[in-house]
Amino acid sequence: MSIVCRADISKSTNFQLKHNFTIFKDGKLVFMTVSNKGDAQYEIPMARSSDTGEYECTVEAGGKTKSSNSLHVWVTGMTKPILTAEKKEVLEGEVVKLRCELPEEVPPLYFLFRKIKMNSTPKEKLVFEPYRNFSVVEFSVEEGDNILQFDCFGRRNVKLEFESSEYSNKTLVTVREPFIKPTLNAKPSSNITEGDRIQFECSTVVARMHDIEIILQKNRTILNSIVYKYVHEYSVRDEKLLKYSAVATLEDSGEYLCKVEQGRASKTTKLNVVVSELFPKPILAASMSKLDENKELTLSCSISGFRKANFSILRKNSNGDIWLKNSRNLTMRVNVNDTGSYICKAEVKGIVKESRPVRINVYAPVSKPTLSVVSGLPEVVLGKPLRLICRSVMGTPPITFTFYKGNNEVKKVVINDTYATFLDENIRPNDKRGYKCDARNNHSSGMKTSNILNVTVIVPIRNASLGSIPYGEVEDGSETAFLCSVKEGSWPIHFRIFRKTDRDVLLFEKSENADRVVWRKEAMSREDMGTYYCMASNRANVDVKSHPITISVILAAWQKGIIAAFVLISIAGAAALALWWFLCKKKKAKGPSMEMSGSALATNLTSEKLTRQHNDGDYYTGSSYIEDSENHMKSTDESNGPDLESAEVEYTEVEVSTLDPHRAPEQKGTETVYSEIRKS
Repeated sequence: MSIVCRADISKSTNFQLKHNFTIFKDGKLVFMTVSNKGDAQYEIPMARSSDTGEYECTVEAGGKTKSSNSLHVWVTGMTKPILTAEKKEVLEGEVVKLRCELPEEVPPLYFLFRKIKMNSTPKEKLVFEPYRNFSVVEFSVEEGDNILQFDCFGRRNVKLEFESSEYSNKTLVTVREPFIKPTLNAKPSSNITEGDRIQFECSTVVARMHDIEIILQKNRTILNSIVYKYVHEYSVRDEKLLKYSAVATLEDSGEYLCKVEQGRASKTTKLNVVVSELFPKPILAASMSKLDENKELTLSCSISGFRKANFSILRKNSNGDIWLKNSRNLTMRVNVNDTGSYICKAEVKGIVKESRPVRINVYAPVSKPTLSVVSGLPEVVLGKPLRLICRSVMGTPPITFTFYKGNNEVKKVVINDTYATFLDENIRPNDKRGYKCDARNNHSSGMKTSNILNVTVIVPIRNASLGSIPYGEVEDGSETAFLCSVKEGSWPIHFRIFRKTDRDVLLFEKSENADRVVWRKEAMSREDMGTYYCMASNRANVDVKSHPITISVILAAWQKGIIAAFVLISIAGAAALALWWFLCKKKKAKGPSMEMSGSALATNLTSEKLTRQHNDGDYYTGSSYIEDSENHMKSTDESNGPDLESAEVEYTEVEVSTLDPHRAPEQKGTETVYSEIRKS
């Protein structure tokens, strides 16, 4: 096959022009040449299916390049593959190694191998070879393979379609047996009676082979096996034998398998064996299966239609059966520890058969049950469940426990233990009904009843509050009563009163069988001012806190009087001193010429100064005195103490004496001067 690329070039004069030809197949460079001619030819001496594809060429001349359109070439058919076998003769269990080659084809390729056996469907193996034009596989030689034929063919994928070659030459392989199929015999027969000895013989004839194993098995259990390590390859065929014998039992009935193996080769033979029953299984009977302790129990063992046997009676145990007596009958007085399963065994001609177990239950009577609260104390918090336990110290399980609330049955349970529990979730505040329980088992003594259990229902504390008398403001040194109370709660109640400072200070605590408590603080002081609260709790173990109250400590009435008197005395003294100073200064200034009008001037001066005193707030005093009966102190709210901001007004009567120069002795007059003293 030739691929020709032609260049059609126009030129002005007759001169030589070199052409660079390049040919591509499926985008890959397959041919390149430089020529003075206007065409180039790519020769394929023998076209194969691998030459199928898209071809195009490119021409470069005088610095110009041009490409052709693509050309699709389809080459049909593939070369015939060549198949070779590594060996022409093999043994069962070996493998046949085959090689299939497509010498003139290009990968990737597919190879299909076939194993052809007479009167059976060929076995196939498909192999993909991406990088080489041959493939190698192995076929195992199985039991029954005699003369085998093998062939192969190749396949490639071209444009999403498969192109297949013709089949290769057929290769013949001969198979030889390494050993013949084994034989399995049972002596004296495959039908035998219990107690007779049976012997199995498994044999085969071996050719040239080594490491042959003979196995005898029943189901999946291997009974016996033997391995022959080496047999001389030039020796005559040799017979190999495996034996196994045992005393036949009913369990020996079934299918037996003799298997001979060497490497991958394996041959088997089966034999079915039937063992007839010599005597049936014994039957164990008990006088009763449930009985009270100290009662008499009789066990009897028998075989239906068969009396000549060796009997024994045993008690089942996890560590091994406990022998009781070699006899068909056993009588004993039982206790609780005799509870269990009993069997009997019968032996004839070395065959031992065991009866089905018989369960014997021995019961001790239940003791009088005790009923109690699981948590300990016979009490329950309202809103929480109550768990009771009923316990019978003595008594063989199973025990039936019945719980009662009042006279009503609330629960019945059968349990394999000596106690049972009951959860009562329906607790009411005024529940006065008592609890009790019954216990009984299969003992004939009957039922036992516990004492009645009375349970106290504890009502949790609700709504604690704190008050005081007097409330809010307390005079310094006076007594204050604090009252802490709760709206609801079971007694006794534990009360505590605290004062909040930088930390909570416990002032008082007491437990009372009442819903309130009073604490008297005898002498309050300014250090006792602050916020107070109380807490209450009971056996419900829930602390309930009251709202806080604030206590203010103010001055007492007598303390206010002392402070007022001290202030008034200080003011009166200051006024008298000021008046004396003023009169002395005036007298020195006027001299004797002013004495005649002194009395009138003094009177006018006094009135004027008093008026100024009232208006300007100045104080003038001579020889004066203060009458307590005319002292007046006004307060908007006396209970507020010295911290109040309202003003207090004081009225003071002052006696003023004037000197009359025309009269002797000195005349004294009394005038009342009111001055306002404002305190804050």
